[in-house]
Amino acid sequence: MSLTNRQILLASRPQGEPSADNFRLVETPLPAPDALAEGQVLVRHHWLSLDPYMRGRMSEGKSYAAPQPLDEVMIGGTAGEVLASRNPAFRAGDKVVGYGGWQQYQLLDAGQAAALQKVDTSRVPLSAYLGPVGMPGVTAWYGLNGIIEPRAGKTVVVSAASGAVGSVVGQLAKVRGCRAVGIAGGAEKCRYVTEELGFDACIDYREHRDAASLARALKDACPDGIDGHFENVGGMVLDAVMLRMNAFGRIAMCGMIAGYNGEPIPMAYPQLILTNRLRVEGFIVSEQPAAWPPALKELGTLVAEGRLKYRETVAEGLESAPAAFLGLLKGRNFGKQLVKLA
Repeated sequence: MSLTNRQILLASRPQGEPSADNFRLVETPLPAPDALAEGQVLVRHHWLSLDPYMRGRMSEGKSYAAPQPLDEVMIGGTAGEVLASRNPAFRAGDKVVGYGGWQQYQLLDAGQAAALQKVDTSRVPLSAYLGPVGMPGVTAWYGLNGIIEPRAGKTVVVSAASGAVGSVVGQLAKVRGCRAVGIAGGAEKCRYVTEELGFDACIDYREHRDAASLARALKDACPDGIDGHFENVGGMVLDAVMLRMNAFGRIAMCGMIAGYNGEPIPMAYPQLILTNRLRVEGFIVSEQPAAWPPALKELGTLVAEGRLKYRETVAEGLESAPAAFLGLLKGRNFGKQLVKLA
């Protein structure tokens, strides 16, 4: 009996802010599980990851990766179960993660199967491999350890602190003996960052209309200045942090969500990079293969032992993915944004 695969394609490129009209839901046939060709693997996706980087891939502008092609399945991390296999590396029932995209099933040929990774769900939930023990967690781990290089007693600030990446940055900083200060949007998120995640302080950027006001709040939260900053937002938030950075401080540039729709993001105080001899470095975690094994080992252990907390916002069903993604770009999610597919 053949299967029908539901997929969401990129139908058009957004002009400015994206909308649901940029996506299209289609159905395509798949071979029956018992009719796979030699070397093929059929995966049933249980979870789809939605992440801010997808917004950049929707556009044609110059970036670190090629644009998402039109009329093809939207890119995205996935976690699921092998439904059928004629590949010796996998068997039915294996739990796997990969980049299967916005679709219910993925059929991989022999040469593509290496992109799948088997995971152990005995101590770590399958969905966590798309969050704290996946790309977001490794992003946090590398930016903190590879660029900020935290030391006990120093102060680390992270923007979008309640999100999938920021929440891990602060908790790892605490493990390393640092003072961790978050910046987030709304009182509820700030309470979560301090009371559940264990940050020392969290500032609600919505209560501050300009960089000077936010910088004053940072002065109170960071009495010894800021030694390391993990940037996910840009704009006014970055300007405020720059005003409080210590000499020889380090800034890991992970995301600039303030400009994901093409808006210019001028920097108000670039001279501080020179006067404070700051190290400002952008990075893409897929370009750091050596970081993945030690990062996943530590992150997996911390999650399994309950020492790394995380929260998930779950949308139900593939058809909910566009709306959930648009909400993610506006900060409506709490923690990691996922779509439950099975």
